[in-house]
Amino acid sequence: MEFPSLDRLHPEPSAPEQELLCIFGTGDFGRSLGQRLLHSGYRVVYGSRRPHSCGPLPQGAQAMSHEAAAQLASLVFLCIHREHYDFLETLTPQLQGKVLVDVSNNPKKNLYPEANAECLQRLIPGAHVVKAFNTLSAWALQNGPSDANRQVYLCGNGAEAKQAVAEVATKLGFAALDKGSLSAAKELEDFPLQLFPEWRMPLYVAVGLTALIFVYVVIRDVVYAFVEQGKDNSFRIMVSLANKVFPIVSLIMLSLCYLPGVIAGFIQLYRGTKYRRFPDWLDRWMLCRKQLGLIALGFAFLHMVYTLIIPIRYYVRFRLSANTISQIRENRTSVFDTTTAWRTDSYYSIGILGFSLFLLLGITSLPSVSNALSWREFSFIQSKLGYLTVFFCTLHTYLYGWSGFLRPYKWYMPPAYMLSLVLPSVLIVLKLLLLLPCVDRSLTRIRQGWERTDMQDGSEKPLLT
Repeated sequence: MEFPSLDRLHPEPSAPEQELLCIFGTGDFGRSLGQRLLHSGYRVVYGSRRPHSCGPLPQGAQAMSHEAAAQLASLVFLCIHREHYDFLETLTPQLQGKVLVDVSNNPKKNLYPEANAECLQRLIPGAHVVKAFNTLSAWALQNGPSDANRQVYLCGNGAEAKQAVAEVATKLGFAALDKGSLSAAKELEDFPLQLFPEWRMPLYVAVGLTALIFVYVVIRDVVYAFVEQGKDNSFRIMVSLANKVFPIVSLIMLSLCYLPGVIAGFIQLYRGTKYRRFPDWLDRWMLCRKQLGLIALGFAFLHMVYTLIIPIRYYVRFRLSANTISQIRENRTSVFDTTTAWRTDSYYSIGILGFSLFLLLGITSLPSVSNALSWREFSFIQSKLGYLTVFFCTLHTYLYGWSGFLRPYKWYMPPAYMLSLVLPSVLIVLKLLLLLPCVDRSLTRIRQGWERTDMQDGSEKPLLT
């Protein structure tokens, strides 16, 4: 007797058919998007003016005319520029009721009175236009999402259409972020045109400080020597003066990174609550603290590199050899100074420790590193060790100056490193005031939700937790 096989008794369920998506445009972005879609389990068809000669396409994709491709898919990606939108009017019957994803951007802001997506919706009123994927690059699509570009911003007037696009973005490995109706499309199109918006103010501050301090040290060390002593010290501009400017700017920028947090603490103590907004200037200042710190780290790194090349400079080797020959001719020997040895060793040691902590702050500010830390760990490094970094770098500068604070000033101009000590010294004093037990206890309660009693009306506010 023949028994039926198990395959006949329990047939395997057929695999669900893969969803077909359409892409108009075979440029770099269109090809990268198609390749990513294919790797994520979608079927892809391209609509092209020349389907038989549109260049290499991702393996597994098909190319056909715009009319035929639009009829096959319910979701169409438009990877074309706005100036080529005119032909879409002829495809109105095929695009009726379809979801159109506009990924276009403009070369500059305010080039058109309306957003590209709004223009597209006006051309094809029967379609559901969604603005999305315009903040991604072809490279990001080819290599997958990273910490810097995981989000896909989208906007549109139809909730179902936005949900369909969000599902595609999620399947590609991105996080969809709904920005609202199609009126937000212009904001999304301007987003890729921004050039370092969060770095603008820190860079202005860094450039301004560098220029001011450079002019100051040139006047004090080069112009003064030429006018008063007849010496030409202009050769010192390239290394010696640069190595004075870099650490000064670095220390000031590092202090500017932590000063707004201290100011915010005193404002909260004065107001007796944490539920009132900070002034706009302080709010903007606090939002760019990371950029201020990273720029300060860059200047500190330049200071380290310039310091390492000091022994191989011609000027230094010439002075060492000349001093040695002079001692031989005069038959004299320099006496070892223990105090100077302690000072220089301490100066270098504290500088190395400060720079090491500085590097730790920079590394933990990277998204790939900070995402692996808990909030307590991140706060400990960036706050506790951050102020310790300020202390070490400030102490390093004080040891560098040593007794130079008492020397006569050139043209009544103090050495430049003295100017760099003003801000970090004030910061350390203010932070120590906040660390006093009585002050710290009150500030901690305020940040935990306690509010000071209003003495004017005699009513007590409820504690907010």
